[in-house]
Amino acid sequence: MVICEAVERTGRSAEGRMGGRSLQRRELTPSSFRKKLTQEVQRKLQKALDYPAQRGELLRQLFTDVALEVDKRALERLYGSSQAADGVENGGSVNANGTYPRPCFYEIFAQHYTQVPEDGKEILPLFLQLWSQSFVSQIFALLFHRWLFEIPREESEGFLRYSTAFVEGASNIFWIDLQSNVRRFYSMFNYTFEEVVLDSERLTRVPIQARQDLLLLVSRYLLYYEPADRLGYYLKNVPKSSNVVLEPADMFVTELTDQLQKVKVEPVLLHYLSSMKALKGVELRATTSTRLKTALYSFTAPGGPMYPTRPVRHAAWETLDVLFPIGRHSRHLISLFFRLLHPYYWPVSAWNFTITTIKALYAKILNTVFEIFAIILMGFERILGVRRVVHD
Repeated sequence: MVICEAVERTGRSAEGRMGGRSLQRRELTPSSFRKKLTQEVQRKLQKALDYPAQRGELLRQLFTDVALEVDKRALERLYGSSQAADGVENGGSVNANGTYPRPCFYEIFAQHYTQVPEDGKEILPLFLQLWSQSFVSQIFALLFHRWLFEIPREESEGFLRYSTAFVEGASNIFWIDLQSNVRRFYSMFNYTFEEVVLDSERLTRVPIQARQDLLLLVSRYLLYYEPADRLGYYLKNVPKSSNVVLEPADMFVTELTDQLQKVKVEPVLLHYLSSMKALKGVELRATTSTRLKTALYSFTAPGGPMYPTRPVRHAAWETLDVLFPIGRHSRHLISLFFRLLHPYYWPVSAWNFTITTIKALYAKILNTVFEIFAIILMGFERILGVRRVVHD
């Protein structure tokens, strides 16, 4: 919860980090400042190893530090000049004020360890000794997600260990983003999605034991980080793994329905439900289709086990009607019948129905008044125009 709050406080400006392609960053130039940063990471890991009593707090602080945004002054020192720092692109996405969002420190580190892999070799032994500690897999995933898939290596056992740690750390990191309803770690998800999962060559190099977990991870968070229209591209281009029994669409829906049961943040749940309309027309097995329908239906009724809010119930009904139009009216009649069996829901339902009706009538009346007013103005303009012509 502490990390969720820390990321939420510092992550609101990263909401603009969504796009349709991989994030493009300018190549890092040699920098003594960046070298000092890597040495500071190594120092904190070594300190966490030397002081067991402070280990948890030190690792938590390191995780928070690498997740922070890079300020403008630090960007200039990292990229060599203010002009180079201002030209740093973030996949074409911009903030609401029209400016490019600044990168986070973890993006700089990930790029650095790819360009200078020798620096990574110095701290990897520290990760191995701290492997079982909290936040270690998250820090490793942030710092080495590019290094892991771009730097060739021969030892398969080490690659399996690192791949497993990456999937575990990335899963925890994306969950922190979701719980805080921010997208601070979109850069890492987009890289995993575009450059690893959709790249058959890189994906086949991932050990079989970790490959399926990687596909499941992307399936859980795809609709959260990427626009809904990217779903079709994903289902069409994701390579079929030999150890995955289900088809990509069935695997995706299975993970998505499991994810829906865990999400308790209303804006995130509404986003998921709205994005799920992109599943319309996707062919699914009968069991998967039933699973999806059941998951959506569980959010349409008040009370347990999901206890959905009114906006969530309406969003679930809309998505259910879009994906399963056959039987739409019968479902609503059955729902109404069961609502009538619970009299304690009647006052709230009657009140909401009254308020909704009044708002709809008010909007309709207001719209009619504006239309009449526009017609009157057009009439006056025509009359004035005719008079001017006659006068001339």
